[in-house]
Amino acid sequence: MPEGPSILILKEKVQQFKGDKVIAASCNNKTLDTDILVDQTITGFKSWGKHFLICFPKFTVRIHMMMFGTYRINEHTEKPPRLHLQFEDGELNFYACQLKLITEPLNQVYDWKADIMSEAWDTKHAIKKMKAEPELLACDALMDQQIFSGVGNIIKNEVLFRARIHPESVVAAMPPKKVKEMINEAIKYSFEFFEQRKAGTLKKHWQIYHKKECPRNHVPVKVKDTGKSRRASFYCELCQEKYE
Repeated sequence: MPEGPSILILKEKVQQFKGDKVIAASCNNKTLDTDILVDQTITGFKSWGKHFLICFPKFTVRIHMMMFGTYRINEHTEKPPRLHLQFEDGELNFYACQLKLITEPLNQVYDWKADIMSEAWDTKHAIKKMKAEPELLACDALMDQQIFSGVGNIIKNEVLFRARIHPESVVAAMPPKKVKEMINEAIKYSFEFFEQRKAGTLKKHWQIYHKKECPRNHVPVKVKDTGKSRRASFYCELCQEKYE
């Protein structure tokens, strides 16, 4: 699943189409009436966590890549795209994604303070949301898009390892300094992820995700489906403390 940094990279890549008019459009599963896109001009591109937003004067097209979404810029595969946008000097194609038309103002739809890579990010805002859920686990907190929009399973694992926090730690039981450390690592690593993904070196820098041995203690890494989402957590029982 593309995480927040990957969507920011996509946003950078498509800036060439800002101000362009859509001359043809199609949707292979008819979840979006693409007739309304034809002759419309793209006013800009935005992102909120894992959501990629194509903005038009009176509405926005939201693209969620889900687990296996991909895209092509100025090229296409043999498989019909979920969404195809044709311009006079290029094309955009999105595959295996979820589409939604947003007609409300985006500020009414999205909490920009929750986007981990946004300039509007607010640490106090995140802490307040976590305090409202006393039984919240660290692994669930990081994966909650209303608290840490853009964080996915890779970032979750790497952040918890760097902060030395067991994924099944109860956030309310963690010292305030440890909560802030987790948040700071989430911000720091998200931007590292962004640069490493652009450089094509992301996997080379993983410390715990899909690793067999802890680089600190040289003991086997534990793998367990944790939290409400039952997503895989990779952790070291020796150096990641469990707060209960």
